[in-house]
Amino acid sequence: MRHILDLVGRLFISIIFFYEAYDTLKYFKDTKVLLNEYNINWGESTFIIGGTILLILGAVLILIGYRVTLGCILLLCYLIPVTFIAYSFWNDPQEVQRLNSIIFMKNIAIAGALIILMLPSPAKYRLLRIFKAAKLSKPDWTDTE
Repeated sequence: MRHILDLVGRLFISIIFFYEAYDTLKYFKDTKVLLNEYNINWGESTFIIGGTILLILGAVLILIGYRVTLGCILLLCYLIPVTFIAYSFWNDPQEVQRLNSIIFMKNIAIAGALIILMLPSPAKYRLLRIFKAAKLSKPDWTDTE
C-alpha cells in the first residue's frame, strides 16, 4: 500500500506543476504583463521560458520517480521566488490580502511536501527501481563442465 500511496502522492504533486506550466504558456502575453506589474521589466520571456522548463522538468522527474531530489530542487527554485514575489500578502491591498495569504500558505505547504519528498524512499514504483529490478543476472561463463 505504501508504494501505491507514494506513486499517487507524486502524481498529485506533479499535476499542479504541469498545469502551471501549461497555464503559463497558454497565457504567455498575460504572464508578461503580470511580470511587468511586479517590476520585472527586462527578460520577461527568458523568465517565463526558464520557469516553464523548471516546472516541466521537475514535475517529470518527480512523476517518474527518477532523480526525485533534483526534480524537487528544480521546483523549489521556481516555487519559492514566485511565492514571495507574487503572493507577498503583507504588501497587498486589503481586498486581495486574504486570498494571497491563503495562496502563500498553500505554496509554503507544497514546498514542505517537496522537501519531504527529497527524503530517501524505497518506493516500488520509481523508474530507477524498475530498471534495477528488470536487469537479468549475468550468466556465469566460468563454469566448466
